[in-house]
Amino acid sequence: MKKSGAEIFVEALRHEGVKTVFGLPGGVVLKIFDVLCQQKDIELVLTRHEQGAAHMAEGYAKATGRAGVVLVTSGPGMTNIVTGLADAYMDSVPLVAFTGQVSTNLIGNDAFQEADNVGISRPCTKHNVLVKDVHDLAQTIKEAFYIATSGRPGPVLVDIPKDVSTERAEFKYPDKVSLRGYNPTITGNKHQIKQAAEEIMKARKPMMYVGGGAIFSDAADEIRELAEITQIPVTMTLMGLGSFPGTHPLSLGMLGMHGGYWTNMAMHHADLLIAVGARFDDRVTGKLSEFCPEARVIHIDIDPTSIKKTFHAHIPIVGDVRAVLRQMNVMLRSMDGNQAEMKGLRGPWLKQVAEWKRSHPLTYRQDDKINKPQFVIEKLYELTKHEAIVATDVGQHQMWAAQYFKGTKPRTWLTSGGLGTMGFGFPAAIGAQKAFPDKMVVCITSEGSFQMNLQELATAAEHKLPIKIVLLNNRCHGMVRQWQDLFYEGRYSASQLGKIPDFVKLAEAYGILGLRAAKPAEVEAVLKEGLKHKGPVLMDIETDPYENCYPMIPAGGAHHEMMLEDPPELNRAKKGGAQKRKVDEGEGVLPA
Repeated sequence: MKKSGAEIFVEALRHEGVKTVFGLPGGVVLKIFDVLCQQKDIELVLTRHEQGAAHMAEGYAKATGRAGVVLVTSGPGMTNIVTGLADAYMDSVPLVAFTGQVSTNLIGNDAFQEADNVGISRPCTKHNVLVKDVHDLAQTIKEAFYIATSGRPGPVLVDIPKDVSTERAEFKYPDKVSLRGYNPTITGNKHQIKQAAEEIMKARKPMMYVGGGAIFSDAADEIRELAEITQIPVTMTLMGLGSFPGTHPLSLGMLGMHGGYWTNMAMHHADLLIAVGARFDDRVTGKLSEFCPEARVIHIDIDPTSIKKTFHAHIPIVGDVRAVLRQMNVMLRSMDGNQAEMKGLRGPWLKQVAEWKRSHPLTYRQDDKINKPQFVIEKLYELTKHEAIVATDVGQHQMWAAQYFKGTKPRTWLTSGGLGTMGFGFPAAIGAQKAFPDKMVVCITSEGSFQMNLQELATAAEHKLPIKIVLLNNRCHGMVRQWQDLFYEGRYSASQLGKIPDFVKLAEAYGILGLRAAKPAEVEAVLKEGLKHKGPVLMDIETDPYENCYPMIPAGGAHHEMMLEDPPELNRAKKGGAQKRKVDEGEGVLPA
């Protein structure tokens, strides 16, 4: 029996095990939405903006490891998901985006809501395709999911013209995919792995540097085994947080621009660097010419184009991170030496790292007058007992969350790394909550980022998603303001948020509980009430508008050139020196 393209679409999603689709309808995809509403296996989550749909699919994918699915219409429907596609591409997130297109006979004629979806998405997708024949639809969808989730994951776009969704064909779903020229390497080269193991056994100051590739490879157990066998300290990128327990004695937390002093110093003085599923991002390396100047480098990645792209690798190993580490751990266990001997060899190094941490820990000064954002995040971490899935937006609050919220499990830290997308956090939290309705999901955000996609409060309210939104409200674009303080003589160009809504009233307008904490004494009670509430809740917590995020490696600086606190001249400026701020309370700008 023949099926319409829309019916083939839904059957293909069933075969892929898809349970949730995030999207928003429009003219050319109405046939698909009509078929979706007549079945019960796949839930369609109606979002209030297509960008929100894309980020929800990202959050779903990051929390589950399965491909997130988004469905939107042509023209503005497509252009509105471009930010989500670019974000997923930068962070290697498995995403399958289905876009509507005008009928094939109208393509190229500037028809209503026509856009070149394939051309627009080409720079920000792993693969994209325009389906011109309904007979190709099932095969194309099968290939889309395979490409999105295999090798180095990424977003794939499938563009479906209106007539393809209405025409009919026999439905036959392929059992497997074979694509000429696309064969990701899974198993690492044994000779190179042996070389790496020999380097590891003799290194005296080794470091393991773990990126987001370890999360998508499900390599957390293998990383922990390698660290414990060899007694090597582990640092993680922003995207790699959760791949190794933040509470483990060998964990050094995040490295890079806002990484710990001890972590960055350890990287600078290491004699061996084991890079696992990481791409040597500029926010990690700082000044490349002075990055790990004493270290030999082992680089493990499934994407061969990432190896030696930015930084030289003495021992490159192409393969799936989990598979390669399993091979390496077996080899290391068969070599001479044991854990006690490794502790002896690495003892002086671990002692030095501990001394760096003791001498320059993360610090902040909390008084009884104004909330420090670090204090709020530490209290949230304490109250959630490490069990929450945390989604963040982008900016200072993101860095403080990375510093103070010590994740212990993979897929519990959802953030935008490579693209740095403000507005990512709240929709991503919705995606994660749909995937895990019984888990606690917390969105750590700020008033600047939150206003990018606050319309999705309606989505959370409609679906009764018990997301806990912790909004650190400093009334400015904090990271921009910090750079203006440090490098632009305190000239606040477009970083002050003059008019902001009453977020408590805004939440209540959507039927959501709104709470506020203005003083430090109010924070714990507000967090406790919000966390125990059974529905969605927005906690508006007023924070110090002048607090800066440290440590910080200035642009162009090296790991050992960190700023640890505000320079004295900045403090003088705040007190009303030559760079005195103008105050206009009517506009709600930052106080002097």
